[in-house]
Amino acid sequence: MSNRRNLATEALRSRSLLRLLAASTVLLGSLPHAGAQERFAPSSVFVQGGSASGTRSLTAGFAWDWDRRWALGPGELGGYFELSLSQWRYDSAAGNGKDHLTQLAFKPVFRWRLDGGASPWFFDAGVGLSLTSSHYETPAKRFSTRFNFGTHLGVGRNFGARGEHELALRVEHFSNGGIKHPNPGENFVQLRYSYRFR
Repeated sequence: MSNRRNLATEALRSRSLLRLLAASTVLLGSLPHAGAQERFAPSSVFVQGGSASGTRSLTAGFAWDWDRRWALGPGELGGYFELSLSQWRYDSAAGNGKDHLTQLAFKPVFRWRLDGGASPWFFDAGVGLSLTSSHYETPAKRFSTRFNFGTHLGVGRNFGARGEHELALRVEHFSNGGIKHPNPGENFVQLRYSYRFR
């Protein structure tokens, strides 16, 4: 009975997070003023898949480019904000099959491009916040908080007539930064595809 109640609660939380992302999308698409719409409309949409030891993740989200860029060495430093919704699937701590959780995350990301910013190759680094629908608990690890930090390093390349397609390989770490113990952290290797609107 307790397991059914937990599954029902998890499903309700997942639906709530999905509704929040859908409402944000509708809000962004229905802004009344053209200038405001352009300002708040995302610059790209992305999907990514990843894995950690015994855990798989699937993520979708939006990114908003920063207006500012800075010269840095032989390249150019810019960045973006990303908002994402993820589903993690992993072995149940009770050892009776699979479990899952939903994660909502927000992250500022720095992006550095070679050749004064003209290169299709880039390097990313970001630190942000995430909230999960339940505690992450596998046979090997247990997170003590639903609120965690996410950090990542990535490398990628743009392609297409105007660089509208993008592939990136990321290594991402989630933990609560020592706010509460246990804090084992989890490391994912992720492959991301992005489509740039502008």
